Amino acid sequence: MEQTKKERVLFSRDEIAERIKEMGIEISNYYKNDEIVVISLLRGSFIFAADIVREIKSPVEVDFMTTASYGDAEESSGKVDIIQDIRANIKDRDVLIVDDIIDTGNTLLKVIEHLQNKSPRSIKICVMLDKPSRRKVDLQPDFAGFVIPDVFIVGYGLNYGNYYRNIPYIFTFE
Repeated sequence: MEQTKKERVLFSRDEIAERIKEMGIEISNYYKNDEIVVISLLRGSFIFAADIVREIKSPVEVDFMTTASYGDAEESSGKVDIIQDIRANIKDRDVLIVDDIIDTGNTLLKVIEHLQNKSPRSIKICVMLDKPSRRKVDLQPDFAGFVIPDVFIVGYGLNYGNYYRNIPYIFTFE
C-alpha cells in the first residue's frame, strides 16, 4: 500500500509494552487466582490480546469472537455484526472481553448483550485505547491502556483498509 500521509506516533513500542505490563498487574490483582475466559475481538485486538494474556497471572482460557462495524472506513457504520461466535462455555464463569479500542461503544455493547445470554458470572472490558469523546452508549472500560482524543489511529493491530496491523506502535496520519 502506498503511503502518502505523514505519520505522527502517539505511543511507541516501549510505551505500549510498559503499559501492558501495568495492566497485567491490575487485571491479575482484580481476579486474584480466579480463572477467567479472555475473549479477544478479532481482528483488531489479536496483537494486544496476545500481549496482555502473557502478563495476566490468573489462569486464562482464550477464545475469539469476530465482529464487524467498520469495513474499510475510518468511522464505524453503527451497525455491528457478529461474524463468528465463541466456542467456550462461559456459563457461571468470569469473562474479560479484550478489544483494541472503544470509541462509540456500540460494538462492545452488542458483544456484552450477546454474551450475557450465555449466563457468565461476570463480564469486564479491557481495551488498549479509550476514545471517550466519541461514546454513544453508557459504557466504560474496566481496564484501559491509554485515553486518546478523537483522531483516527492505526498500528499495533489497528488497521486502515487491510494494512498497518503489523506496525509495532500506534500512530495517526497528519
